[in-house]
Amino acid sequence: MGSVSNESFDQFLDSLKEAGVEISNERELRERLAEAQRWRFAFATLAANGRQLGIRFQDASSSGVNDADIHNAFARFEFPANLETSFAASLRAEH
Repeated sequence: MGSVSNESFDQFLDSLKEAGVEISNERELRERLAEAQRWRFAFATLAANGRQLGIRFQDASSSGVNDADIHNAFARFEFPANLETSFAASLRAEH
């Protein structure tokens, strides 16, 4: 569990991008996460409600996002399973 404290939101976002997730207004997202004391909570909030800020998560690849890589990223950074499920569902809904 201690390994997570050494890992940053930058690493998490990079993991999502490597899984085929495109992040609209990524700069704004990174700035907001950098300001947050609890970046995981801030990410969950922005993933659900960031549209008004232009923050969107979309399937960037023609072959689809890699669900296993998304799962691994959420598990590695100890996000709740329900957030992973809703995030993955929103990616499929956007495509």
